[in-house]
Amino acid sequence: MSLQDKDRIFTNLYGYQSWRLDAARARGDWDNTKALLELGNDKIIDVVKASGLRGRGGAGFPTGTKWSFMPKEPRPDRPNFLVINADESEPGSCKDREIIRHDPHKLIEGALVAGFAMRARAAYIYIRGEYIREAETLFAAVAEAYAAGLVGKNACGSGYDFDVFVHRGAGAYICGEETAMLESLEGKKGQPRLKPPFPAGAGLYGCPTTVNNVESIAVAPTILRRGAEWFASFGAENNRGTKLFQISGHVNTPCVVEEAMSISFRELIERHCGGIRGGWDNLLAVIPGGSSVPLVPAAQIMDCAMDFDGLKAVGSGLGTAAIIVMDKSTDVVRAISRLSYFYKHESCGQCTPCREGTGWMWRVMERLRTGDAEVSDIDMLQQVTKQVEGHSICALGDAAAWPIQGLIRHFRPELERRIHERGGSLAPMQEAAE
Repeated sequence: MSLQDKDRIFTNLYGYQSWRLDAARARGDWDNTKALLELGNDKIIDVVKASGLRGRGGAGFPTGTKWSFMPKEPRPDRPNFLVINADESEPGSCKDREIIRHDPHKLIEGALVAGFAMRARAAYIYIRGEYIREAETLFAAVAEAYAAGLVGKNACGSGYDFDVFVHRGAGAYICGEETAMLESLEGKKGQPRLKPPFPAGAGLYGCPTTVNNVESIAVAPTILRRGAEWFASFGAENNRGTKLFQISGHVNTPCVVEEAMSISFRELIERHCGGIRGGWDNLLAVIPGGSSVPLVPAAQIMDCAMDFDGLKAVGSGLGTAAIIVMDKSTDVVRAISRLSYFYKHESCGQCTPCREGTGWMWRVMERLRTGDAEVSDIDMLQQVTKQVEGHSICALGDAAAWPIQGLIRHFRPELERRIHERGGSLAPMQEAAE
């Protein structure tokens, strides 16, 4: 079942109406927000837990549970903070951008509600450096909210003081990792921290901090207004709610669309993208959750449920739900090699496996792209991805390894064909045949 218009949270996703405060209020934002806060800190967290909302930034950790980790009685010298991750730098991802430029007040109201639930003193929205116009919109929307008394001193007349700060990044992908983001916010080089301590124990400026994705925060007020049961009525067990899917590549109409979790890939593409370019027989593979998750071949993805569990079952992941569709005109080896270059370029260089491994993997991928390699290099590359995966401070090492693992798992014959055509060693292939 696809989502009906009456159940959509982001009603101005395409910017047909103004993003400004009066238009946002007409759409239902900031509607008696004081009453939401009067539910109480713990009640808000309980409702978000009951809704089944899981983090929309990629990891899928239960949002209400994450909020509950924050200290219940913050010390005056160690206030709680909320940091909102708007550093949307994953190739293929563009959903948070649409929220910020067309529905920024949903995010600001969500920041107030979430911040209140976690007893936070302030929210910091860390926005990607390349989002120039989006940042301008967000600065203006925050100024509108202050002018209307919705945030700041006595926010919404609730007696609760809550500030919202917007911080622009400088275009580093690594700052999308939560602890690297905290380092960058503090004015230091954006490099991930070792955990523990986790941000809820010692985060921004050494204070208890929760880092959440834009979409995770923006949906909170609607969940509180319409009820946990309403939100939980969409999607399969453990995959509840609505989700913004961003679909690019070889479809007839690429788009960002809000849909129910667990919709099948086929229905999602047929309903919102006008089908695959050249028809379903022309589909080669799909990267279903942003560039860091393994690709899935056409036969496995067509009827797959687009949720955390459905994509895990086919050896991939939902990630940010950035769906990159590749038809049979795609040079799939070149595509994955290009992603390898991205991760090489964006590695912060702090960990040896990632600093050395990402560059090495890209160079081998380039050789495989041209066929200038031995068949044994494929197995060696696979082994190196396993040595990088899980051995770095943050998940960038995993993100660099997984696309290559997916390529080898599903398209090894294509790699071997290129080597054969270039005149490389066929001994391992011949031994396998015998």
